[in-house]
Amino acid sequence: MAVRSTGSVILAPFLYPTIFRPLQARVVGPALCRAHSSSAGPSTVNDLPESRLNPRPDDYTAPSFIDKAELTLQAGRGGSGCVSFQREAFLPDGPPNGGDGGFGGNVYIQAAHGETSLHKLSRRRFIRAGRGKHGQGSGKGGARGEDMVITVPVGTVVRELERQDPAAEEALNIQAWLTMQKQKKKEQRLALEAKTKLETDIEGDEVDQSTEDDGIYRRRRKQLEQEVEEEDLELDDPQRQKWLLYPGMSKSEMKSTSFPQLPRRTRLLQQPPAPVYLDLSRPTPQPILLAAGGIGGLGNPHFTSRQHPRPIFATKGEDAVSMRISLELKLLADVGLVGLPNAGKSTLLRALTNSRTRVGNWAFTTLQPNIGTVVLDKYSGRPSVQSQRKAGIQDGALPGADAADAGPRTRFTVADIPGLIEGAHLDRGLGIAFLRHVERAGVLAFVVDLAAGDAVRALQALWCEVGLYAQMRDEEEQDRQVESRVNWDLTSEGSAALRGPVSLINAEFAGGKEQVSPVLHIAGKPWFVVATKADLPSTQDNFRQLKAYLDDVTGGKAAHPSGVDGAWARDCAAIPVSAINGQRVDRIVHWTVGLLDE
Repeated sequence: MAVRSTGSVILAPFLYPTIFRPLQARVVGPALCRAHSSSAGPSTVNDLPESRLNPRPDDYTAPSFIDKAELTLQAGRGGSGCVSFQREAFLPDGPPNGGDGGFGGNVYIQAAHGETSLHKLSRRRFIRAGRGKHGQGSGKGGARGEDMVITVPVGTVVRELERQDPAAEEALNIQAWLTMQKQKKKEQRLALEAKTKLETDIEGDEVDQSTEDDGIYRRRRKQLEQEVEEEDLELDDPQRQKWLLYPGMSKSEMKSTSFPQLPRRTRLLQQPPAPVYLDLSRPTPQPILLAAGGIGGLGNPHFTSRQHPRPIFATKGEDAVSMRISLELKLLADVGLVGLPNAGKSTLLRALTNSRTRVGNWAFTTLQPNIGTVVLDKYSGRPSVQSQRKAGIQDGALPGADAADAGPRTRFTVADIPGLIEGAHLDRGLGIAFLRHVERAGVLAFVVDLAAGDAVRALQALWCEVGLYAQMRDEEEQDRQVESRVNWDLTSEGSAALRGPVSLINAEFAGGKEQVSPVLHIAGKPWFVVATKADLPSTQDNFRQLKAYLDDVTGGKAAHPSGVDGAWARDCAAIPVSAINGQRVDRIVHWTVGLLDE
């Protein structure tokens, strides 16, 4: 025992080195680290005291936000039918009792208020519905495949990029095969007639031909007809691939089996025609179908007849549609903040709402859109601002609800997008990636820094970028409408049987009603200017020039900054604020509520 104890003492420092360190080093080390970390902590970006409106650079929240995603959708394949016969003690050769295969699962899409980003869908990339189960004996049908519902935020635009429709491809293959059959038979008939005519001419020249030669002619003609029939059999009928044969059959029996005519099948839900384009600007109470599942196969009882009293075949389940779609999120905010980089938009959003967006004194501090909510009524007394308009969709009212049943507006949302630079509509900076988020804002608030130069030129530059972006979107919309009028269905005769009528509930399509140009749509929105950093010296003259310019626009003496005829210029106002100090921010709330109530 003594030797064993000595060995353990010798090996202890190597196995547990931290135990044998001096106590003083173990105690002083963490203290020094704590002192160093506390002394090197981040401070504010300016000389003002730290506050919620003037936080440290690391005091912010960065939620996961993605506004674009591409998904590959795969509907479920249908289950195959079953080849089965009833077997009992005194019934060795019973009737067929194979069950039908189940239909494949469908892929739906639904817009809901609870979702705010597409980051979850961008990680998945593939959406697959469940396959239908195969039929079983004793007449047991297969279960339906599980449906998949894609939940997206309200304001998502769905575009179809690519599609593979096995039903349409099969119809094309059958049509091509029938055409080839007709052409082949026509060529063979012409060749046979030409050869017969040639041999007839030879017979006319040789009148004294013997009976033996006549027999040779008949044998040659019969041999030629047999070759024609063999060539016809070599052509593979695409419809033979849809049959499922009994496993115990030999290859010769499989080749010689004759099949009845396939029955015409219809889907439970018809596949929407291509290309799919949905603008989910409102929440959808019911999901919208994108990809329909495959049709299940039929069991062998469906093919019982005089020719086939005991059918040893069933049909396979059909393949389902697969498509690739793009999702583009356009935020549904009541107010959109538009401004140059480092104009104070994030600080203004913090002052208006409880948002903890990142704040800094460098350009492009905001790299993704942020949304904040301005609460007008906290239900703890009188509301801070009295709204005269009834609540809309943004306040939680369902589409189609009676406006009289809804209460007054209790809140509105504000969207802060990254700063715009010159040429933002041409994908410079971060502009084009996020300019679409102001398309659906009810009110535009142009944030101008009074300390950064001429405020009038800054406002005109912002309107120029917004107008050019809207013009670019207008051209894209026109191209999409022209492309949507093209008939991509090559099987015009069988398209009605394959697709049938389509009903998409709560989906807004481009056609069917007069569309407003995106340029006029954006320029026709109510707007005002927020002049930030008004507390700094030498900004009064800049604000006076801005105010005079807006008065001229309102009075019609100056053209609208966007240059669009019919743009909104009813009451163009400029509100000077100091966002970092929270001064006169309440005027923005009052003015915004007034514009939203119009």
